[in-house]
Amino acid sequence: MYTEALSIAEYADSEDISVPTGTLEKLYANRAAAYLNIVPGLHDEALVDCEKALQLNEGNHRALYRKARALKELGRHKEAYEAVAKCSLAVPQDPNVIRLTQDLAKMLGLKIRKAYVRSKVRVYCLTDHDKPMGMALGMPDVTPLPAIVDLAKNPLADTHEFKQACSNCYVKTGLGVLDFTLYTEEHKCKKDILLGRVKNQQDKSWKLIRPRPTKSQYVGPYYICKDVAIGEGCRYPGHCTFAYCQEEIDVWSLERKGFICRDFLFDPFGPTSKINLTVPKILQEHHGIFMFLCGVCFDHKPRIISKTNKDNPSLCSHPVTKHAFEDQKCLVHILRENTVRYSKIRPYSPQNQMDICRHEVRYGCVREDECFYAHSLIELKVWMMQHQLDFPHDLTQTIYFVSFQQFNTPLKRFGPPNLKMQFVCGQCWRNGQVSEADKNKKYCAAKARHSWSKDKRVVLVSSIERKKWTTIRPLPTKKPIPSQFEICMHVSTGKKCQYIGNCTFAHSTEERDLWTYMKENNIPDMEQLYEHWLQSQKPGWSEEASNSAIKENGKQIHMPTDYAEEVAGNHCWLCGKNCNSDRQWQQHITSEKHREKVFNSEDDQNCWQYRFPTGTFRVCERYLKGTCTEEELCKLAHGNEELKEWTERREFLLMKLAKARKDHLIAPNDNDFGKYSFLLKDIK
Repeated sequence: MYTEALSIAEYADSEDISVPTGTLEKLYANRAAAYLNIVPGLHDEALVDCEKALQLNEGNHRALYRKARALKELGRHKEAYEAVAKCSLAVPQDPNVIRLTQDLAKMLGLKIRKAYVRSKVRVYCLTDHDKPMGMALGMPDVTPLPAIVDLAKNPLADTHEFKQACSNCYVKTGLGVLDFTLYTEEHKCKKDILLGRVKNQQDKSWKLIRPRPTKSQYVGPYYICKDVAIGEGCRYPGHCTFAYCQEEIDVWSLERKGFICRDFLFDPFGPTSKINLTVPKILQEHHGIFMFLCGVCFDHKPRIISKTNKDNPSLCSHPVTKHAFEDQKCLVHILRENTVRYSKIRPYSPQNQMDICRHEVRYGCVREDECFYAHSLIELKVWMMQHQLDFPHDLTQTIYFVSFQQFNTPLKRFGPPNLKMQFVCGQCWRNGQVSEADKNKKYCAAKARHSWSKDKRVVLVSSIERKKWTTIRPLPTKKPIPSQFEICMHVSTGKKCQYIGNCTFAHSTEERDLWTYMKENNIPDMEQLYEHWLQSQKPGWSEEASNSAIKENGKQIHMPTDYAEEVAGNHCWLCGKNCNSDRQWQQHITSEKHREKVFNSEDDQNCWQYRFPTGTFRVCERYLKGTCTEEELCKLAHGNEELKEWTERREFLLMKLAKARKDHLIAPNDNDFGKYSFLLKDIK
């Protein structure tokens, strides 16, 4: 029928009747699926149809997935891996895409190991904390999920080796991104590079483990760069967000989940090694700031964010209760990205365990402040710093020390030493005005209140010699970037440049100096330059931090920084949003986006290998006989392993639901959870 539809479309075209390209795209992609699933052996025909669909829409992820399947069946595994890698960028959590990617990675020798899963289950104590969460909640006992690894003991120690090096001993010896050689001669090593290799492998070479890319919003599993996978050089060296080796995948996966810290890959508590943690060093890695908040409000269900009262500093800013602030204050780490995230730093005591609570990481610890394990990586770092410095165990002294260090660390100057720098509104600048951003970094400070977005602001610099503010154009994108920038010949002779829109030469000495600074510090564009400059003005706050107003359901919701001194509202720690009224709060916790956040754990997706549970917990008899034709659409489990995972996943989701209910993140009468509603029914 798809073939006949395409024939009709071809006839219509000959009669000058236009058939929408979207319709043609779907017809080709669907016929490709028919070739793959119904008619055996027609993989070439399926590949041709996928290519035609992609010519009409290169972002069609279904066509990409089916193209990868066809290429795999034809034995063209490298091309298949490249296609499914593109597909995973569009649908990173699709189980079919993940499964196909893993199969192809194994065929190419690029197996994506899940190093954070232990084969042995930790020995449990008889406390509620160390029982499976189902027992702590009064649920039936279930097989415990994989326990979180001990950061201080390096969870990759059994499978990997790590070493520190520097650019003097780890030297590039070829054109490829992995062509390096480690020289072991004695020298004064800076130890600023992390190297790693998998144990018991034929390849004994040390691989560079680059810092994990954090600018990308991608949350799926990490993959090998497709250029590196086929033995070529990376086309985006220095900016590639794909891994270059399996060792990078292993470390990055653990870092993103908060299971590991690079500093602790070298046994920090060993006899010859010691990590010197300080507050500036912790904040350099984690960003954000430390701040005092009202502890009573923070522990309230739901959470309330309140600082000191502007009129009476001895009280909190809650409009009704007004708790005594000094007696009840708690130390909180605040990180502002797309949303605001608060991490409570509880008092350090000798009973604290230098490890992250495995329950808190996955679905939230019900013991909360009574738990002896850290509930965030930054809390663990602060505890370790206090333990390392033999800190007094008094909470007041601890808070004083941390806050004093944070707010009294001298700022490091940003930019070339001979230049002053500022960012102003481009529209005002064209009219002869110098207008910076307002307090919330949403509009310029002028009366016109122009939008403060990346395409509306310009950077001005002033040199010590000329003391005149000069506009700087974006860094030229011409490849390769020259070893040094030169002044434009037209400008140097006092004339106007004839190629002002495309000229890759500097139009002033200030522009040349700033471009050189950006090149030497690996700052590719003006947006990142602005981020670095903003950090230097006020550590811990970035452009994302300034976007204090977020819209939900078409309405604006103010974040805590808008009216933190006057208004204390309910805060959703799952979504990182603050609501300033009960009506706003009810709208938020009943929204589809919030409900999805309650059950979905983006960082936990790699633990599941099979489909999402359908709600029917039985094995398909037809699948066991080999006669099931429904494949992914079948409501029954395809095998005992899938059924076992469905049961475990159900228990995991029930734990998340219980935690959300306890924190009042679910409305009391809300029992309609869409595809998650099966959790409220008994297993049949």
